[in-house]
Amino acid sequence: MALRKLTVRDVDVRGRRVLVRVDFNVPLDDKGNITDDTRIRASLPTIKYLLEEGAAVILMSHLGRPKGRDPRYSLAPVAARLQQLLGPDVPVKFVSDCIGLDALDAALHLQPGEVLLLENVRFHPEEEANDPIFARQLAELADVYVNDAFGSAHRAHASTEGVTRYLPSVAGLLMERELNILGSILESPERPFVAVLGGAKISDKIGVIGNLLDRVDTLVIGGGMANTFLKALDFQVGRSLVEEDRLKDAEALVGRAELQGVRLLLPRDVVFAREVRPDAEHQVVDLRSVPEHIAVQGWRIVDIGPETAGHYGSVIREARTVFWNGPMGIFEMPPFDAGTRAVAQAMCDATRNGATTVVGGGDSVAAIEQMGLADCITHISTGGGASLEVLEGKTLPGVAALMDRPE
Repeated sequence: MALRKLTVRDVDVRGRRVLVRVDFNVPLDDKGNITDDTRIRASLPTIKYLLEEGAAVILMSHLGRPKGRDPRYSLAPVAARLQQLLGPDVPVKFVSDCIGLDALDAALHLQPGEVLLLENVRFHPEEEANDPIFARQLAELADVYVNDAFGSAHRAHASTEGVTRYLPSVAGLLMERELNILGSILESPERPFVAVLGGAKISDKIGVIGNLLDRVDTLVIGGGMANTFLKALDFQVGRSLVEEDRLKDAEALVGRAELQGVRLLLPRDVVFAREVRPDAEHQVVDLRSVPEHIAVQGWRIVDIGPETAGHYGSVIREARTVFWNGPMGIFEMPPFDAGTRAVAQAMCDATRNGATTVVGGGDSVAAIEQMGLADCITHISTGGGASLEVLEGKTLPGVAALMDRPE
């Protein structure tokens, strides 16, 4: 599916000030150091394109969830890292607000070939409220608006949706790539098409599962959300995380998959732990014969078991298109990361076998990065929530507001 919106390639930006919404919501340590600059690097193609085309580039982003102005969430460290990435020939300036006289003065004096990073837009509550006055103040800084923040495009905020009412608005190169890849695996995947879904809650992904059942050949379920499916099918899950109010939904999805001829795979064996601690007593258990002490003492499922991991891996390796979102267990707590690591390795193997592999943001990306496998995945999405909404068939507000491509 080609993006049906105009992009930066469709507008003349020479000598113009271009306001770009980027996603610089990067992780920081206690000292304010950036621990992962993936999202900054993902924005570089659009920034460099605009600079090469003779634009003055004004960047805006959120960082974290500050309650008002909070120096812990300042984008100043991002400006420093961006300067390193762009090099000494591209001046990167930083201003301590995103609106007001200082921001306006810095924008008006910005020269073609220069970059200005505005302070965190969420320092103003008007951002998330999509306040029209605030949106207009942002728009006054520039002549053209570019949305390259796919990870925030599912939110109708002032910097993603409101500002489009006051400026010609197009998609950035990252936005274009994200939507084209996700659209293509939905509309014309090479088969077999396998979707792997994990994470904690089925309620977060019911809509996604429903839409994918119309499109995939195999749906693989793991993580905490598998517990709800397992309990709905009368398997013993001890004191594991279960969404009791979603048991009927899980049962219905299993029935629908069967009717539509879609393989819906659930764990055959799991790792139960007495407590959720790295050194806790734990054991691999076949779900067809759960020991009585696990049920009585309320052990918890913390990962898929080795048989399941092997089965899931073989299904992924045989696929021609794979989408993955969500870990298979408590992956941030070894030794309960084995299932997630097995899926990550299988994704890499599938890519080497010629498959198109897409990792849909969030913890799955963290797992891929930790294992050093990022380079052998076809596409790693920068937006977990946004990618799921695309796969659910929803229209993203930040995309819908951009100018349409003429038919």
